[in-house]
Amino acid sequence: MQISRLCNRGLVGLLAAGALLGTFIAPAQADTDPPPISAIADKLQQTMDGLRFQDVIDTDPVTTATAARALTANSVDKDAKTPEQRAKTYAAAAGNQPIFQQPQLDVTVIELDENNRPVSSGTVLMSPQYPHGKVIPVDKNFHTSDVRWRQWDDAGWYTNHAQGTIDVVPGRENASTDFMLPYPASVLKLMINFGVLRLVDKGVVKLDDTYAYNPTSVSSLCGGASSDTIRNYVDASLTWSSNGASCALLKMLWDHGAVDELNQTFQDLGLETLQVKETNPANGGHWSNPVTMSSLDTAKLLTLINGAPGTVWTAPNGKAVTSDVLSPSSRAFFKKELADQGMNDVLSTTNWCGADYPAPGIPQVVPSRWIAADGSVTVDGDAYQHDVRPCNANAEVTFAHKTGLVSNSGSDAGIVRSLPGKDGRNYIIAVFSNLGDQYQDPNRPPTAPGAHPVAYSEKYAQLGLTIDQYEARHYLASRR
Repeated sequence: MQISRLCNRGLVGLLAAGALLGTFIAPAQADTDPPPISAIADKLQQTMDGLRFQDVIDTDPVTTATAARALTANSVDKDAKTPEQRAKTYAAAAGNQPIFQQPQLDVTVIELDENNRPVSSGTVLMSPQYPHGKVIPVDKNFHTSDVRWRQWDDAGWYTNHAQGTIDVVPGRENASTDFMLPYPASVLKLMINFGVLRLVDKGVVKLDDTYAYNPTSVSSLCGGASSDTIRNYVDASLTWSSNGASCALLKMLWDHGAVDELNQTFQDLGLETLQVKETNPANGGHWSNPVTMSSLDTAKLLTLINGAPGTVWTAPNGKAVTSDVLSPSSRAFFKKELADQGMNDVLSTTNWCGADYPAPGIPQVVPSRWIAADGSVTVDGDAYQHDVRPCNANAEVTFAHKTGLVSNSGSDAGIVRSLPGKDGRNYIIAVFSNLGDQYQDPNRPPTAPGAHPVAYSEKYAQLGLTIDQYEARHYLASRR
């Protein structure tokens, strides 16, 4: 970590925190020539570095070893709190400080051809070890064995210089890159719903079956008993991120003995970091750090959900991987639900159409189901209080995606496709970071009474817009 960069983040605050948490020495990045990289990987790395994610402030800083240890105790069911509950907590915080160290980001873009087949990709990891972002080369199957993926550790991000200690994929001790995966937050619901639709395709359940959710233990994350069709649970899980619906679906997977099989399916597909581990079969809860996802494997999962002909890639076990891992009807249903996303407030920010803050992101169309007569968007009671009709009139793409948020995790992953008549885009983007709503931009204005708070740094949206504009230019250049 360079002293000049530390100074830009508030050297005094960092040294004080270092004294409380213990001294660390930042491992140096390898001084070797970088391998050839794709144009999108180069653009992604430059964009991430230029956005200076390290300039956010910490609304709830950890400054004692005792407080750091308490993070571990609170690392289960982190998704249980609503943004409004967290916003009230942060409003009462004693004072804001610069973020303790370079934030953790894991970002992938996969470019697709007209048949939805992946043709190029870029994956960039950013952390205290890689403060300017490190491009991760992949092979012809869009796979890497040269990253030692580590499980997220809430306290370890502060006390161990963001260095994880639990391996996600075994046998990577000699990898050249060591990276602690941010907790995926509600993007983990992609894995749950993938597992549910696999059960549908096998004929074990039907979408219009009614499932009675009767947890034998109740958690604040999942809530109490409920009953609904599987279709409605999936819709609530994906479009407005219902934790209760997602717990019901995960418990249903446990009821059918399908969780271990789901994890093995991810391994067989070469998606080794996708793991639904240590959740609670009694209620479908206990979402914590053993649930892991990397941006690369998440983007590849979305590639399969999107659908492509023939062998899409070959897994490390030699298996030819095709989109038939889900039936055409299940893929279509999955994509429709993702396209109906109501929480358009991370890589895209059209729910705040016309606002001075946050910055505009991916110029997506907002699904009509959330739009009131006055043009404002309300999702599960959360009112954004902005007329989105002007942004819909100027929209250029659809964005079928899933967002995630806890205090130390912000995420978004989805499929971007041009609207008819607009410059061609066809790509997948996935972003995971520890920058949840604990970390805010210094220029974030107060939330209007009754309005949904801006929960994420606007740097996410700026990243989304920059990559989308690049993809539009790339398409135009290819047509010349």
